[in-house]
Amino acid sequence: MAFLEVKKLNKYFPIGEDKRFHALKNIDLSFEKGELVSIIGESGSGKSTLMNILGGLDSSFTGDVFVDEENIGQYEEKQMVQYHKEKIGFVFQSFNLVSHLSILDNVTLAMTLSNVDKETRIERSIAILDQLGLQEQHKKKPNQLSGGQKQRVAIARALVNDPAIIIADEPTGALDSETSEQVLDIIQQIAESGKLVILVTHSERVAERSSRIVTIADGEIINDKKMGSLDKVDNTFILRPLDKKQTNKNLSIFSAIRMALLNMKEKLGRNVLIALGGSIGIMSIVLMLSLGQGVNDYLTETMNENVNPLIIETKMTEDTKTKDARKERVDKEEEGKNAAVSNGPSLPINIGGNGEAKGGFEGPPGTQNELAFDKNNIEELQNIEYVKTIIEGFTSFSFSKNAVEYEDENYTYMNFGTVSPDMTPSNIIFGELPEINEVMITEGLATSIADEADKMIGKEINVKTEMGEEILEGTYTISGIYTPGDAVGPAGIFESVFMTMETFKALNEEAGKKTESNVVYITSEAEGFTKDIKEEVKELGYAGSSSDILTEIFSQLLAIFTYILTGVAGISLLVSAIMILTVLYISVIERTQEIGVMKAIGGRKKDIRRIFVSESFLIGFFSGILGVGIAYGLSFIGNLFIESIFDATVFNMTPMFALAGVFVSIIISVLAGLLPANKAAKLDPVEALRRD
Repeated sequence: MAFLEVKKLNKYFPIGEDKRFHALKNIDLSFEKGELVSIIGESGSGKSTLMNILGGLDSSFTGDVFVDEENIGQYEEKQMVQYHKEKIGFVFQSFNLVSHLSILDNVTLAMTLSNVDKETRIERSIAILDQLGLQEQHKKKPNQLSGGQKQRVAIARALVNDPAIIIADEPTGALDSETSEQVLDIIQQIAESGKLVILVTHSERVAERSSRIVTIADGEIINDKKMGSLDKVDNTFILRPLDKKQTNKNLSIFSAIRMALLNMKEKLGRNVLIALGGSIGIMSIVLMLSLGQGVNDYLTETMNENVNPLIIETKMTEDTKTKDARKERVDKEEEGKNAAVSNGPSLPINIGGNGEAKGGFEGPPGTQNELAFDKNNIEELQNIEYVKTIIEGFTSFSFSKNAVEYEDENYTYMNFGTVSPDMTPSNIIFGELPEINEVMITEGLATSIADEADKMIGKEINVKTEMGEEILEGTYTISGIYTPGDAVGPAGIFESVFMTMETFKALNEEAGKKTESNVVYITSEAEGFTKDIKEEVKELGYAGSSSDILTEIFSQLLAIFTYILTGVAGISLLVSAIMILTVLYISVIERTQEIGVMKAIGGRKKDIRRIFVSESFLIGFFSGILGVGIAYGLSFIGNLFIESIFDATVFNMTPMFALAGVFVSIIISVLAGLLPANKAAKLDPVEALRRD
């Protein structure tokens, strides 16, 4: 069997719903290695169609095409890709060199698509270029070469993978007569080296240089004439055999990224503008997240400055009370069952009450005064790991009935409580912490009574505080004036009166009431255990301090506003995605011929897609880096400005935000690039090569 054999080849082109144009009609041909065959015919005769089929660019035909005893008409895509890489080399009339690549990169392109190692592909390419007289042209771009030099580069690209077949489409059509002869000499020597060379031409002068002329007209072979032995030419070009060929693989991701970078460099100005546009959205999102984090950190830091880091304030909740009541009911029922077994039937026991707070509005979060701790609760909290001590306390809140009386004048206050371990001498601007039968009042309450707060030290006042449905009152000496600083919570927001737990117990005893604690202060063994204790307290069903609750509420509201602002800023990402999609679509149109060339020399659909996705990845990466950089600069300037006015910083751009910004930018860009990449991958190589 001949090296290349065509049997009963027919090709049809659809020209309507039910009509087809018969372009090739029962073609039978066979070729051997070492032949220089010219296929000639008028325009529209079918010679280019035949060339495309023999070159594996068009697989929609009937009949058989055998190459080295394999039927390429039955090839899968993977096999056809290998056929392009190993068996076929194309030389085009219009050269089809990639304009933004150097001469050396144009030649190595075929091996780059085969993932041949860098050293091998450069060595091979330089050897071929030097043989073709292009020793000094390696680093030049195609537009710096003459027509003859460009065609030599195209020949070098066709030869670099050492294919068995060279198909040249009008290789001298764009050259003058002298340069044409030089190119034909090279092509003849390629055939003499043992390769099958097929020229597609309409030039009789070119055909005369062949060893065989096949004439085609209206899709039929009308003449197949052997011309005899080729005339020897001057050995200005001696084709040296290449070293042992490396096994062809596929385009690597790193090679795809390099090719994408080279293309982006060619359109540098445009790509910089795209990256800048994309960076605006990333910058906005990172800034909003940094602002939210910064404000939240400021709020938390302010809170921590006004509390003892070893103290955890804890309150009862409805869930905890219900749990305790349920446990007590179960214990009583068990006792009843045991009694029934030993003493006979007994009446059912009903434990009344559900621990619900009575009355209407109970004040801000964490200020309820109806839920009291019992002995079991205290023991449960004491058993938490790393708890050092437990201090019981009391706090209540009233909008109208809490008041202090001084010199027959009443002054209302809202928050009443016992002294907590959180209160330190730094919170007392005048006087000192109260002892037995003494109270401490807030600065605002003191100044409402006297012009100057310090004048109230040592004065006696009558304190009235609402306890359920009763009003308890007693006369006490003011020991100190308290300032909450920037603390959050009732004691930091509302006017307050504080006394010791011992004084509070005495107040209750005078009224014949039992003293109950509704707040517990837990002391941690070390600051590092405080967070774990808080989590354990929460798991047991207890509530944190009013400050913690309010801080959590503020943090949640802040998070909501941050997400809303981030979402608004994210709209610009959609605009960026549309911009990237549009630009990459334009890039596909601009590079249609380049895509056709890559497919002709062995580029898979996956390779084409990978190159364009790599380009969108790089755009997203550079946009993200630029956006994060701008956000960092703006947050730095913003913090300097705000710190100079308010002595605080409100932008906190964490590494996580920076990484998230770059990641989101890449994802958005890659998603936007998928459609253009798929469009490029699906281009018909025949149609792509025809595009000017």
